[in-house]
Amino acid sequence: MKRILKLSVALLIALIISSSLMAGTSQQANKRGITPEDYYAFQFLSDPQMAPDGERVAYVVTTVDRKQNRRFSSIWLTPLDSATPPRQLTASHLSSHAPRWSPDGQALAFISARPSANETGETVRPQVWSLSMQGGEPHRLTSFKNGVSSFQWSPDGKRLVCVSRVGPSDNRTDNRERSDVRHYKHISYKFNDSGWFDDKRSHLFVVEVENGNTKVLTSGNDWDDSDPQWSPDGAHLAFVSNRTGKAFDGDRNTDVFVIPADGGPLTKISDHPEPDYSPRWSPDGKTLAFIGSVVESSHPKIWLAASVGNSAAILAVNDLDLIPANLTWAEDGKALYFDAGVKGETQVFRVAVASQELKPITKGAHAVRNFVISDKTRKLVFMANDFTHLDDLYVLDMVADTSATTGRKLTHLNERWWPQLELMEVERLSYKGADGWDVDGFFVKPRGWKAGAKYPMVLSIHGGPAGMYGVEWLHEFQVYAANGWAVFFTNPRGSTGYGEKFERGIKNEWGGKDYVDVMNGVETILKKYDWIDRERLGVTGGSYGGFLTNWIVGHTQLFKAAVTLRSVVNFISDEGTRDGAYGHKRDFGGDLFEKFELYWERSPLQYAKNVKTPILILHSDNDYRVPLEQGEQWFRALKFYGATAELVIFPRENHNLTRTGEPRHLVESLNWQLYWFDKYLNHNPAAVPPDAK
Repeated sequence: MKRILKLSVALLIALIISSSLMAGTSQQANKRGITPEDYYAFQFLSDPQMAPDGERVAYVVTTVDRKQNRRFSSIWLTPLDSATPPRQLTASHLSSHAPRWSPDGQALAFISARPSANETGETVRPQVWSLSMQGGEPHRLTSFKNGVSSFQWSPDGKRLVCVSRVGPSDNRTDNRERSDVRHYKHISYKFNDSGWFDDKRSHLFVVEVENGNTKVLTSGNDWDDSDPQWSPDGAHLAFVSNRTGKAFDGDRNTDVFVIPADGGPLTKISDHPEPDYSPRWSPDGKTLAFIGSVVESSHPKIWLAASVGNSAAILAVNDLDLIPANLTWAEDGKALYFDAGVKGETQVFRVAVASQELKPITKGAHAVRNFVISDKTRKLVFMANDFTHLDDLYVLDMVADTSATTGRKLTHLNERWWPQLELMEVERLSYKGADGWDVDGFFVKPRGWKAGAKYPMVLSIHGGPAGMYGVEWLHEFQVYAANGWAVFFTNPRGSTGYGEKFERGIKNEWGGKDYVDVMNGVETILKKYDWIDRERLGVTGGSYGGFLTNWIVGHTQLFKAAVTLRSVVNFISDEGTRDGAYGHKRDFGGDLFEKFELYWERSPLQYAKNVKTPILILHSDNDYRVPLEQGEQWFRALKFYGATAELVIFPRENHNLTRTGEPRHLVESLNWQLYWFDKYLNHNPAAVPPDAK
């Protein structure tokens, strides 16, 4: 009887396991791979802002209207206790962003380019609007001719400090015909994100909330002013500006200044020859914390200085080898918080001001961004995403959760999509690069992987080179995997998140040891996974990643397909034509005129005659970071030497096409990549380019 009972139990367990496996297989079979077009359906989270009571958080949700080929943003609100579901505060079709709470929590101001009731036929500019938390329609608080780019409430809630652009052309009242030529006197006259400069500069204005009366606080035609921050007593404002008079002639020396809120002389707070930025007042108003660099090649540090000036800044923490961002005071001035990328992750860190002790607050395989803190409730709210999920909001109780944690989820923006999609996990691995340095790599198996089969692999190289790949959400990698390709990406020397020595290891090594770092990673993966088909390898990258893609195909025939995006091929012509003028001095140990031969030696264009890999070139016609002529030179040189190459130019786009470009172009750029890899990695003669469908 005991034996029969044991057999029956064993059989029952086997049936349960079998049923569970079959259910899992069935559930997996009902899922599909992600597509480029899924981008249209996703919701994108940004800019969380904690209410003064520490119990609510406002945030922005952006969606895509595929028919209109536009993004629309709305402001939402959710309680931190999740007692009620999140609710939408502003209409999506009117697009609102930058929510900021009034000090008493009774109103939420935001920026929107919505028309007012009395406006007819005029160009609508972004203005500050206010929405009462008691209900009703938003009302406009500002009326700037050129709109508002950012703002902040005064501590008493009676005033706003706003950043707006003004210039001599605003004062013209005559009806004379104006010339449309562009006339410049400075070396900097265009920027990738904003295009060609006009005569307008960003300055600070103080607006009375009750009546809209506006006072000009700063002015000048040779600099921009930004990031205004009220002192706790509302008597002063800290802000960032380059007042050397050479801001548009290549000078990088922004400083932190303080000005009386009613106007008056400036007090310079920072004291470094390199950029200082992100001023933040201590709760008692006596100290300003800011981020700044001492020399160009060094990582920025966190500094503390007396808010009255006339004293040298001191380090808030010694030996900091991270790049801090989102600097925030907390705990009544006892601590500073910031976020930073570290080894493929982004986490929140805490600095104890008295002891300079540094410790992580969050941990885990994710990217944490845009955190906000309430000293009143000791709650930390932040955005976080990972390799298989887009951003959501999380809350961390900093008293109850004494150990580093990921917190409790507050939003579920794309929850309905995850059960439908089969998303692949990412595997981390470390290998040896040039000089025996440790290099982090990340690997993704193809969807539908089966033992015994052979699969192609796509190598992706990030931009920068001061950038970082890791465990965050990367739509294109999931798309590659969904199409049956393994994906390998890595952080070679030059990447951030691994310390200053590692990042500056790129100096004089473009196409040198960085190339070795990447290729060693490829060989490591090929050795580890014998199911990867060595004869079907692809390579792609954008910006610096595009440069290294071009360099790779000029120095090895290992890859059978390449896609290069917004990429440099000729440092000689790139210098002086891009928005940054002469910007590679620290990478090559001197400027173009000092190291002319080295600039040409490290230009992929010189090696065009060696290229045998079919290569697709994607470039934007308004790219001022890497001008279109770079893509054109590469395409024509390759065709001249008989290589297989195609050039695709995206109209109206700049260097940020694959992140902030028109939704239709962003999706199409990914479909062009799929077409090329399908054609040359899958050897599909029927592969059709997106413009022929």
